[in-house]
Amino acid sequence: MEKNKKEKMKAFNDIISLCKRRGFVFPSSDIYDGFTAIYDYGPYGVLLENNIKETWWKEMTRANDNIVGLDSAIFMNPKVWEASGHVSGFSDPLTECRKCNSRLRQDTLLEDAGVFADEKMSEDEINYIFEKNIDKIKCPVCGAQDFTPGKKFNLLVQSNLGNFSSNWQKNPSYLRGETCQGIYVNYKNVLDSSRVKIPFGIAQIGKAFRNEITARQFIFRTREFEQMEMQYFIKPNDDEKVFNEWKEKRYNFYLNLGFSEKNLRWHKHENLVFYAKAAYDIEYNFPFGFKEMEGIHARGDYDLTQHSKFSGKKLDYLDPKTNERFIPHVIETSCGVGRIFLATLTEAYKEEEIKEGEKRIVLKFPKKLAPIKIAIFPLLKNKEELVSKAKEIYNSLKMDWKCEFDDNGNIGKRYRRQDEIGTPYCLTIDFDTLEKDEVTIRDRDTMEQEKVSVSDLKKYFSEKFL
Repeated sequence: MEKNKKEKMKAFNDIISLCKRRGFVFPSSDIYDGFTAIYDYGPYGVLLENNIKETWWKEMTRANDNIVGLDSAIFMNPKVWEASGHVSGFSDPLTECRKCNSRLRQDTLLEDAGVFADEKMSEDEINYIFEKNIDKIKCPVCGAQDFTPGKKFNLLVQSNLGNFSSNWQKNPSYLRGETCQGIYVNYKNVLDSSRVKIPFGIAQIGKAFRNEITARQFIFRTREFEQMEMQYFIKPNDDEKVFNEWKEKRYNFYLNLGFSEKNLRWHKHENLVFYAKAAYDIEYNFPFGFKEMEGIHARGDYDLTQHSKFSGKKLDYLDPKTNERFIPHVIETSCGVGRIFLATLTEAYKEEEIKEGEKRIVLKFPKKLAPIKIAIFPLLKNKEELVSKAKEIYNSLKMDWKCEFDDNGNIGKRYRRQDEIGTPYCLTIDFDTLEKDEVTIRDRDTMEQEKVSVSDLKKYFSEKFL
């Protein structure tokens, strides 16, 4: 079992290395030695990231006629975060090493010591387990076993936006800790300005910020991240039915993306917050174990009730058929772009033996997610007639599919390079192209090649990228 764990972590480190080498993910401020738990998405990374977001957006707002989109601001009135409970209760369990003064999460230390502590547990529960197992726990920085008692550490990132006084910390504004609050405070605006009726949803993709104590595992847990959330507003008695419908839809979303069912599982929350009716996570088998990729939550009427109370505005709904007034209940689906990005890389990453003594690294992305769809090679870069024809074909395809023109190195090296960024098809222009108007197309997954007429290329790829 230990050997399997080491192999998984080696694969994880190989993925991290590939991400920088091939321009998927860079440490932020890299020339200044980085900035902890913040990352930049490179040329291929931003393409993969955008493909993930586009696929989610289509699934939400095109496949469902009653879901509309929103792009709310990162900054909101600070009262929003008071109403939501974030100012008083958005925290992680913090302890400090008395020897080196490192600030650490108790649940992370327990996990590293092999002691189970579900991150969904309350701080009091985690603190109790921490105290019971204190003899097993060591500081990861200095190795000491001397820690301060646990306390709550608020994760909201404070700002002085619009506050020019020297003591702005007493009345700060905040970078949003989650995107869903922007949906709740715009619920009435959407209802009044659109023709939506209950049940309906509001979908949003946007940045969120959390002052994580211990951010780790590459892009899995970061301090700046992007969420894809949908809040679905329903009648009070429809929670269970609609919740189960969305559970099925969201699970199938990942299966349809090509995720193996053996790498997916459900995690039921046993310790629900007081207002929640049900909560499940879709977990993915990352190299460091099964962890949350998406949450589906039945939140009741808590959110709109709180914002109605704190704002003084009525947020109830009048049913046009029954004349019944009620505060809608909410079913939430929430996932992180970075986590799906990392899961997609993990699922796609393969090391294969081509022939004895020769291996290749290949990212077998689903075609709809692949950053580059088609790579176009002239066989020889010093033959102007081949280069000219290759550029002509490249220009004819690039507006329909994301293409890359590559004439650097021999064909074998170009194949390896494109395999490592997950390009499904490589198209080579050789002397047969000039004589017979045919190109050679090589399939990423099978490595098989076939000849296709230049005049048939658009039809060929239209069928491949259905």
